[in-house]
Order: sequence, then structure tokens, then C-alpha cells
Amino acid sequence: MANPLLSGIRVLDLTRLLPGPFCSFYLAQLGAEVIKLEEPQGGDYARALAPELFTLLNRGKQSVTLDLRQPEAVAILKKMATRADVLIESFRPGVMDKLGCGYQDLKLVNPRLVYAALTGYGQTGPYKDRAGHDMNYCAYAGLLDQTGAADGAPVLSNFQSADLAGGALTCALGILAAVIGARASGQGAMVDVGMLDGTLALQTLSLATIRKLGESSARGNDMLSGGLANYSIYACADGKHVAMAALEPKFFLNFCNAVGRPDLTAMPLAPDTQQSRPAGATLRVALSELFKTRSRDEWEMLLADRDCCVSGIYTPQEALDNPQVKARGLIRMEDGKPLSDLPIKFSDAPGASSSGDCPALGADTFNVLAELGLDEAALAALSASGAI
Repeated sequence: MANPLLSGIRVLDLTRLLPGPFCSFYLAQLGAEVIKLEEPQGGDYARALAPELFTLLNRGKQSVTLDLRQPEAVAILKKMATRADVLIESFRPGVMDKLGCGYQDLKLVNPRLVYAALTGYGQTGPYKDRAGHDMNYCAYAGLLDQTGAADGAPVLSNFQSADLAGGALTCALGILAAVIGARASGQGAMVDVGMLDGTLALQTLSLATIRKLGESSARGNDMLSGGLANYSIYACADGKHVAMAALEPKFFLNFCNAVGRPDLTAMPLAPDTQQSRPAGATLRVALSELFKTRSRDEWEMLLADRDCCVSGIYTPQEALDNPQVKARGLIRMEDGKPLSDLPIKFSDAPGASSSGDCPALGADTFNVLAELGLDEAALAALSASGAI
């Protein structure tokens, strides 16, 4: 059963690939009706580039094809906008305006419409027309510089933080705030989200370091990126790794007692702010040697109930079998393949079940447009012209 919290909210989704579809997927999981608007030829690029990703992001949505380069299709979009609460697009700034269906155009037909533009760099500024992907936004936001080991090169993560956290979730938050505002005032809004903006805003630790020291820490040296020996990654006897996050003194003390090494509590956790990294090296070396005496799973068994914030580092495949993950019911298997559900629990509403198939390209075009009053002859003509 789908979560009913956004029941009655209709979303027109013109986005492609990852960030926009992830944003609208969450809205769909919360009960919104999401109509995915795609080009007749090929549709969302992810259909061909990454079919499994497309399936994960587009379940429970409807697919309608529109070629917005044709005036007839623009007229249909405007008519759809009169019945919509939200429109999301991810074109470069100005593209929708040139097509005749930008925010100012659609605002005329529906003043309550929330129009969300999710782009790399936002609607203003010298970079607004640049192309980009997650890595570019992370690079400009300073995140990529901070990702990796001390004295090493920046490394890529397999988590698209700019696309998903800086972009999709930031956009979803803006949309929901604007929808609430529109219901109260009767006036919609344009939600301008740049993925660089959202990613930079998430750099709270780095910003705090700059506030304190007047400059960034070197890669791998900030408080939570390797600067503290008790908040770091260590190799085990089997070549696997553990994540030690015994940040508070009580957790580190619990760890030291659990491993029979109370002497470790007397060693500096990190260098003094006026000194260089080696001041905390003694503890780091001691912990490195200690963790190499057992395998990852042996450390897990030993420390699981000792309240010390040490965990094994799992592969994504292993994470699916984690008993905590299973208990929370986030991941379901369908035809032997994993599907993720909404990771939020509500006390008075059923959890979203990710129900609904992934739509074939244009599968809902005729039904949705028929609801707008287009008869069979009109639909046939539009189909023949390539407008739908």
C-alpha cells in the first residue's frame, strides 16, 4: 500500500537520468501522482544507459511522451500544468523559456504551481550554462578535495553526493516547503536548486574548520576525515577493514576496556592545533597493529555489544544481508533483484511499498491526455505528427 501523505498532489516530471528522477521518486513514494514527461524518441536517457537504475527510480510513475519542440506539445503541457501542483525540470537555464513553457508562462495558467528547476549551477551566476555531473559539483564545492587519504590524491566515491543529497533531496525539501506555502497563500513559487549550492551547504565540517583556523585542513587531516586516530579506518588480519568512530571519550574507553588495552587512553588522540600530524601517530600505530590481530568479523563479534562505535566495513552486497537492514525492511527482493523503499517510518501512515511497475515509454500518454479532453482523432493526429 502506498503512503498517502502526499495523496492529491500531482507532479509533472520532465527530468532525466539520476537527480530529478530520484527527487520525484521520493515524492511518489509519499503518495504523490507523478507523471513522467519524456521525449517520444528514446525518452529518459537512463532507459538505455542504465536500465536497472531507471527501474529503481521510476517505479509507480506514469509515462507520457511529449515533444516540446512542437507547439502542439507545449499547448498540452500548459493544459496539464493547470491541473498540476508541481513541475520539475532539469534543463539548462532558459531552455523552458525558449520553448514557451518556462515558469513565467506556466504561472499565467496556474498561479498555484510550484515550478522546481534542478540544475548543476542554478539559474544565475557565471557557471549557470555550463554542463556538469556529480564529480564536477563535488570538485567545485571542495568535497572532492577532502575525499581520500592524507598525502594521497582525491578519490571518487560510488555515492553521488551532489546528485542525490545536494540536488535531489534539497530539491524535494524546497518543493514540499513551496507546496505548503502555495496551499496557504494560493501562490506558487519557482524553486531554484543548484547542485553545487546544495553540496557546498552540506560541507558543514569543512566550513567550521575554516571558521576556526582560517583555512581548510589538508585532505585526510580534518577531525572526521582521518585527523583523529579514534575516528578512522583500520585494516584487519584478513585484509578487510573496520570503521572506528569512538569519538566521545566514553566510547573510546569502552573500546580500550573491551580489548584489554587501558594504556591506549593515555595516548594523544590527535595532534595539537599548533603541531603537525605526528603528535597523534603513536596511538594510530598502536591501533593499526591491534586491528591486524583479528579478522573483520572477529572484531565485529568481540565489539558488537561493547558500545564503542566500531563496525565492520561491508560491501554493498553484504549490506543487503545486514540483520539491521533486514529488520527495517528497506530493501526488498523482486525477481532476485533488490528494490529500495522509502527510508522513513511514519507512526500514523503505512510505509511506502514501492508498488507499481516501471512504466514503458509513453505507456500512459493516451489515458492521461484523454482526461484533458482530447478525443481519439486528436490523439491520433498528435501521434502521427510526432508531438506525442
